[in-house]
Amino acid sequence: MPWYTAPPVSSRWGWHWTMNHFDPETRDEQGRRQIASHYHPLTEPYDSADPAILEYHVLLMKLAGLDGVIADWYGPDDYLDYARIHERTLRLFEWTRRAGLWFCLCYEDRTIGRMIEGGYIASTEAVHRARSALLEAERQFLSQTGYLRWQNRPVLLNFGPVFFTGDQWPAIFAALQPSNQPVFFTLDRRVTGATGGFNWPPMWASATNGGVLHPSALLHYLDGFEQKASAWNAFVSTAFPRFHDIYAQAGVGPSYGYLDDADGNTFRLTLHRAMTNGSLLVQIATWNDFGEGTMIEPTVEFGYRDLQLIQEARRTFLDPAFPCRAADLALPLQLLQLRRRDADRPQTQTELDLVFSLIVQGDLATARSLLEAISRRRPLLRSWTLNGDSLEIAVGGYLSDQGVEIQSTTNLWSGPWTPVTRKTNDPAAATFRLPVPHEGPPLFLRARNL
Repeated sequence: MPWYTAPPVSSRWGWHWTMNHFDPETRDEQGRRQIASHYHPLTEPYDSADPAILEYHVLLMKLAGLDGVIADWYGPDDYLDYARIHERTLRLFEWTRRAGLWFCLCYEDRTIGRMIEGGYIASTEAVHRARSALLEAERQFLSQTGYLRWQNRPVLLNFGPVFFTGDQWPAIFAALQPSNQPVFFTLDRRVTGATGGFNWPPMWASATNGGVLHPSALLHYLDGFEQKASAWNAFVSTAFPRFHDIYAQAGVGPSYGYLDDADGNTFRLTLHRAMTNGSLLVQIATWNDFGEGTMIEPTVEFGYRDLQLIQEARRTFLDPAFPCRAADLALPLQLLQLRRRDADRPQTQTELDLVFSLIVQGDLATARSLLEAISRRRPLLRSWTLNGDSLEIAVGGYLSDQGVEIQSTTNLWSGPWTPVTRKTNDPAAATFRLPVPHEGPPLFLRARNL
């Protein structure tokens, strides 16, 4: 959900954190901000345009074993917060490509109805406006490298349809290039022009049980969806951890109901089922819908548990050699914290850029060493090579403004350490060249900030 706005990136807290009821500037006795959610992100509430947050999110996804992101997209129109969400969706797409993740859109056609109700467009413009939105999606997303395709066609989801409930979709898609006619999936059922559908937490079924979705009702719904889906060319299965919305407390409407987390068993059940029922894709609902409490993004309340369950499921059902472990999930938060701590130090930010690349490449050991050095405000001997009679040493990590010194000793345990060379003019370019000793005992080297 790329719809969050928050200071200092934005001038004010957005509706999705406040719902015009909660004040994030107020903290509770545990120091947590008052937000429109029963749960709290480990990072504190954020802005979806913050590059440090986007970096944090895509690295977590990579380490958890996710292959890509489905973004909830409201079109490009400058109505309500749709344009703002569109801009943040573009930024998210940039980061998924950097991280080597696939990207996909879930189009909200309810936006057409809202724009008509608000007098922004006429009802006669509905199909034309949807075509225009998807033409913009084709230009900015569907045709771009990194967008998810199946059988050489872009995958597109629709949360509904809500407004276009008839046969309008083929006419809407007709404006797209033949190569971009989408593989189209709609909610719970297949409509005209769709390849198949996807399921979602069936909170409507909670109405018969006092607002609580009983496990038997959930299983009945999943059975029914899979029975329908068996007749389609393809379908998408959804896994979800819980449902616990804040709408009633915020005063924006009645609650949709409650689905218990069950100590992770709800997520484990739906995830394992989705991985084994023959679906084309498995989507997880959701990464960060805090308002409905369905997020798997790390929180104060659940920590990294849900991402660990994804790691386990990937190893069990998809990739037994998947190397990432629970401890690795802490690396993106450490990177984010150092981004913020050293925001005014360009040389450290460059080193943190390297950490991002190392994690994406899977070199977690080097990334961890570099983060540790920066955290402790220490330099790190990052690499060394022989060039003729010279030893070239690259120093990274945290480099002081006063410069870096290379020291040597022949006794690693007791020293003494003797200065060999230093750089004070440009600590951001700390490459040292030393003559290679051809005689004498082994020589040990270390870097020290001045």
